This record gives sequence, structure tokens and C-alpha cells, in this order.
Amino acid sequence: MKRVVTFGELMLRLAPNGYYRFFQNDQMQATFGGGEANVAVSLANYGLDSVYVTKLPKHAIGQAAVDSLRYFGVDTSKVVRGGDRVGIYFLEKGASQRGSVCIYDRAHSAVAEAKTTDFDWDSIFEGADWFHFTGITPALGGELVNICLDACRAAKARGVKISCDLNYRGKLWTRAEAREAMTQLCQYVDVCISNEEDAKDVFGIEAENTDIYGGKLNHEGYKSVAKQLADKFGFEKVAITLRSSISASDNDWAGMLYDGENYCFSKSYHLHIVDRVGGGDSFGGGLIYSLLSGKSTQDAIEFAVAASALKHSIEGDYNRVSVSEVEKLAGGDGSGRVQR
Repeated sequence: MKRVVTFGELMLRLAPNGYYRFFQNDQMQATFGGGEANVAVSLANYGLDSVYVTKLPKHAIGQAAVDSLRYFGVDTSKVVRGGDRVGIYFLEKGASQRGSVCIYDRAHSAVAEAKTTDFDWDSIFEGADWFHFTGITPALGGELVNICLDACRAAKARGVKISCDLNYRGKLWTRAEAREAMTQLCQYVDVCISNEEDAKDVFGIEAENTDIYGGKLNHEGYKSVAKQLADKFGFEKVAITLRSSISASDNDWAGMLYDGENYCFSKSYHLHIVDRVGGGDSFGGGLIYSLLSGKSTQDAIEFAVAASALKHSIEGDYNRVSVSEVEKLAGGDGSGRVQR
């Protein structure tokens, strides 16, 4: 069984019921999520040996966060316990022409104040085949850029494949800070995951003749972005998600995977969105599973996009789908008919 390690911050998510605005009533749903944790859950659901690494407090909320991953079979034995805070994010889900809103309350969280000495990466990567992190984790400050560098160096020394989702978050750091840190980290990355904005925000690389707000995507422009990223860092593969945002409720969704020779585009899905958060992470999880399973470039991007399309129909950060469900959609059955 292939073993995948992911590293990042697991947060408490507080969200009003349904599509209510913040404090439109006095109730909020409490769940957990976070970029790399979402990937770990997807991989566990697909039957891989999925290991999640973070730092969380020893108190009841920290334990509940750990338990939310154990429910899906994620290996949490490498989670470091300590610190005082679980990071929080507040989510107001958008609808129609009203966009979603995320408010972070994650300063001084346990992982944001983690030290390089907290993690024994040689032990963590024992028997591992793949390591995944995102650009969100080094953006949290403190020693996390160096912690991520330590992880990448240890993974590379063991011959572990490394993937990174650029995931630029302007609320966490500036473009200049992101470019400096991610330029260092991407030297170790084999598979880069980006979208229509991250390559521009982090590295100043953008697709020509594309209007992500008006729904106009230029395939030739994305080929250029992928090749520029691969040429700059020597990535083996570059995956780009292609989202046309018609409204907060309706998007068109596809993806492209470049393997150094071929530019493979997936079929496009029209999504009526239940919950958008975690959509990119479910794409990453689907891509990692596909590549570790030996799927072709075309089949890998089809699986990743189908997995993510299904996530948009599921409440919460975690993608609660199986390989058979993803393959059914990737194979062309998107009817949504009742299964009896």
C-alpha cells in the first residue's frame, strides 16, 4: 500500500447553518478542515496509507480535531501535541451573486508557533512514497518556512516524491514574501498544483487572454503557464485547475495536467455548488492517488477533476467519496440519478 504524508494546519471551522450570513441566527456548525488535512482524508478514502502531520494542543478541542481525521482512517500517530490554540476560520457560504467570506483567527495557533525541533522528519518519512504540502503552511509565519524546508530536504533524501499546491493566501502574507519562500521550496517539488490566480500571485506568471470573472479561459495561455512553471523549477508535472465562476452558486470546472510533453485537458463540469471550500484540496488528493496508481496523464487529470467536482456537492472541508464514485463520474455518468 502506498504511503502518503501531508503536513499543515488543521483548523476548527465555524459556519452559519446553510447560507445564512454571520449571526443571522445564533447557531454555527463546528467542523474541522485544512488544506493538507483535506488531502489526507481523500487519500484515506481511496484506500492509501494516509499520514497527517501537524501540531495541536492536548486539550479537548485539539483531540476532537485529531479524532475528526481518525474517523476516516488517517494515521495521526505523527501529530505533535503541544501549544495552546487550535486555529479557527469562520465561513459564510455565498450564494448566487454574493460571494463566500472566510475570516481567519489562527494567529498563535499551535502549529504557527511550532519549532523545527518538533518534527523528526526522518522518522516521519520512513516507508513513505509521497509528501504533500501547500503554500498556506509556510505562510503561517514563525519557523514554518524552515520547517517546510526541513521536510522537503528529508523527503528528497529518501527519494520521496513531493507535491505542492501553491495556494496563495493574501491574508497571510504578501506576494513578495510568498515568492521568496516558495522559490526556495519549489526547488524540491516534483508535482506543482496551481490555479488561474496562484501562478500569477506567487511567481508573476499568468495566462494570456483569460477572464476568470467573465468565464473566458484560453487553453493556450494555460499551456504557457504550465511550461513556464516547469521550466523555472524543473517540475515533472504541473496541474492547473480551471474554474469559470459564473456566480457563487454556479461554476464551470476543469483541469489540465502537463507532463513535460503532453498537455492533457479534462472534460468540463457545470457545478451547482453546495460547498466550495476544499474543492482544490480534493483535486490534489485525486491527482496524488491517480499518479501513485500509475494512471496515464489523461486518466489522472480526469480522476482529479471528477473527484473535485463531487466535493463541491458535499458540506464541510472533507471529500467523502470513494474511488468507484469518482471513476463513475470520470467515466461519463454525471446524471445524478438515484442509485437503487
